[in-house]
Amino acid sequence: MGVTVKISHINQSLFCNQPIHWFSTQEVTVPNPIYNWLTELGSMTQRLARYCQQVTVKLYQEGFILLDSQDEEAKLLPNSQRYWLREVVLLGDGCPWLYGRTVIPEETLTGPESELINLGSVPLGKYLFSGNNLTRDYINLGIQNNCWVRRSLLRLSAKPLLLTELFLPDSPIYTK
Repeated sequence: MGVTVKISHINQSLFCNQPIHWFSTQEVTVPNPIYNWLTELGSMTQRLARYCQQVTVKLYQEGFILLDSQDEEAKLLPNSQRYWLREVVLLGDGCPWLYGRTVIPEETLTGPESELINLGSVPLGKYLFSGNNLTRDYINLGIQNNCWVRRSLLRLSAKPLLLTELFLPDSPIYTK
């Protein structure tokens, strides 16, 4: 089921070499309009679609990866021999608004969830929110170079996947 690529650290992704500062619940102070965006429980794709004519997905990379057990993402997910990585940029009317990184243990990709590796240019949210079998364990808030980030552990039919979303400078989160 696909080729495995060795990616051992998040800085080899679109996140570049800049660290993300993840906030503890006690230390985070977020302006109300931004906090409302960051704690959105529904589809972020649908929310972004309210601010443009068309949301499109630019696929950056996808494929199976290996994670070192010391990697932050590996610590947040069940141990797996390999993980499916998908990195995309969501664009509103051609403008980059959101960078998304999804890491999925191979064991999650069974049954209907095996379709997650075939999304291509389809937004993840369109797939995740199409049924009633999605739950969210938590949302972590963070910041990277003055851009807000959120990370969620989602469960699709009780099977985990980790979604990290970086709101790029032109995103409506900052202006609307």
